[in-house]
Amino acid sequence: MGTAPVADLHLHTTASDGVLTMATLPAAARRAGVDWVAVTDHDIVHPALSAPVTDHDGLTVVRGIELRVDTGDGRVDLLGYGVDPTPELAAELDRLQADRRERGRGIIDRVESRLDVDLGIEPHSGIGRPHIARAIADSDAPYDVDRAFAELIGDDGPCYVPRSVTPVDRGIELLSASCAVVSLAHPFRYPDPEAALELAADLDAIEGPYPYDRPVDTDRLDEVRERHDLLVTGGSDAHDERLGRAGISGAAFDRFRRRLARAVG
Repeated sequence: MGTAPVADLHLHTTASDGVLTMATLPAAARRAGVDWVAVTDHDIVHPALSAPVTDHDGLTVVRGIELRVDTGDGRVDLLGYGVDPTPELAAELDRLQADRRERGRGIIDRVESRLDVDLGIEPHSGIGRPHIARAIADSDAPYDVDRAFAELIGDDGPCYVPRSVTPVDRGIELLSASCAVVSLAHPFRYPDPEAALELAADLDAIEGPYPYDRPVDTDRLDEVRERHDLLVTGGSDAHDERLGRAGISGAAFDRFRRRLARAVG
């Protein structure tokens, strides 16, 4: 994994809470020196991607998704690659987006009432708390994005509203039926990494290269990969335009690409 990545398989666009668009994505990838990317927006398949794998200005783009699931003891994120949504997955994503819009309206109303400001933002598909935090920072209220999360809309904040999340078994079932590869996202970011790693037995891959903000037990990660014969995925989890901070290359990328090609033709 020491060489520069050729594939960044975890990024977000304006379809959820990122800033990249399909128009700006190829240039961002060129600046980062990556040839492949996966668009993995939260709980939504990017509407501008017409097939599981497409070419955009010389950049190979994998249609993906990041789906949050509830394990009963906590929440983790699953990454799906080469998505060809079944009717069941499409219906669940519609439900999740309706819930996101309703939840977004609830948070916006609470913030505007508490701060006596107009945030100038309306709920939309893909809306998440980062959108609202940026609107707070752009308003007349004395908050930047970090302080908005810390004092208003974070999990314990006075303006927080919970959202509905897909149960883990149902999420794995839906993604496995719709995706060429299903991966466990950033396993060492969760409060209980061991509980998250236990899910790997039911998946195809596990995310390793990632700009982690917590210590990573690489020996444990390798052990889990080898035990369950897992593919490796990796990416920057970019919500900005900085791609290539993490990703895969070499044998890991070759295995991923072959699995994707077998599944999507």
